[in-house]
Amino acid sequence: MTCFSKYVITKSRNMFKQVEILESQVGGNMKNNIKLVAVDIDGTFVRSDYTYDITRFQTILSRMKDAGCNFVVASGNQYYQLRDLFPGYYDELSFVAENGAFVKDRKELVFTANMPKETVDFVIDICREYPEILNVLCGVDSAYCQHGTVSQEFFELTNIYYHRLKWTDDLKTVKDQILKFAPTVLEEKTYFYYDLLCKRLKGKVEPTTSGHGSIDLIMPGCHKASGLKRLVERWGITPEQCAAFGDGGNDIEMLNYCGHSYAMENASENVKNAAKYVCPSNEEDGVLVTLEKIFT
Repeated sequence: MTCFSKYVITKSRNMFKQVEILESQVGGNMKNNIKLVAVDIDGTFVRSDYTYDITRFQTILSRMKDAGCNFVVASGNQYYQLRDLFPGYYDELSFVAENGAFVKDRKELVFTANMPKETVDFVIDICREYPEILNVLCGVDSAYCQHGTVSQEFFELTNIYYHRLKWTDDLKTVKDQILKFAPTVLEEKTYFYYDLLCKRLKGKVEPTTSGHGSIDLIMPGCHKASGLKRLVERWGITPEQCAAFGDGGNDIEMLNYCGHSYAMENASENVKNAAKYVCPSNEEDGVLVTLEKIFT
C-alpha cells in the first residue's frame, strides 16, 4: 500500500473505512476533471511552524496549470497575510479570504462584503458586554484593535494573521469597508461564546469557528463556499469539478460544496464527517501528497 493510499479514507454506512485508491482514480480522469483546488491554510496547507515545501508546491502548481486547474487559497485569514505566504507568485493564485468576505481572482478583486454600519455598531455593543471577548474589526484596507481593550501582546499575536493591523481609539469610528469581526476568547470557552453569539447576534451576523478560541462573525450567507461559488460561476465550471481540503469547522460548507472533499488527518470528527476522504495531516504535507497523486 502506498503512503497515499494508507491515509485516504472513505465513508461507508456512516463509518470510516480505509480503502486503497487505484491510480486510475487519483490520476488520469480525475486530473482532467478537476478545475479548482481550494485549500485552507492553518492546520491544512502549512505545518505548525507555518512552513510548506515551496519547491514541491511550485512543481505541483505547474502541473495544475497544464491541466487547466486553478489553485485557490481559502482561509479565514486576511488577504494580505495569505499572499505573503506565496512571495513572488501570489498573483498566479486566487483567494477566498476572510471566510468568504474577500474574493480575488489572481490580480482582479471579485467581491468584498460590506457590513452595514448599524450592524457593526450593534456587534461592537454586544461584544463589549463580555470583557473576555478580545475583538478585532476586519476591513478591506486593514484590521483594527481598540486601545484599552486588548494588550500589546495580543496585538502582536494578531499581527501574525493580519499583516495590516492598526490601533484605534474606538472601533465605532473606523473609516473602512467592514468585512467581518474576528473575536478571540479563551480556548476552553470557544463553544460557549460561539453558542452565546449565535443567540445574541441572530439575524445580524453568523458566527463560525475553527476552534482554539477563534470565532469569526460574518455576514449571513458569506462563507468559504459562497466565495468559491463566485469563482466557479466566473470560470464557467461546476462544483463537481472542484476539490477542497480543510481541518476546521469553517471549512465544512466548502467541503460540502466541492465534489472532491478531503479532511486532514488532524481534523476534528465533524469535519471528517463532512468530507468524502481523509488525507495525511498538515505536518505530513497531506495536501501536497494528495495533489501529487491527482496531478501526476
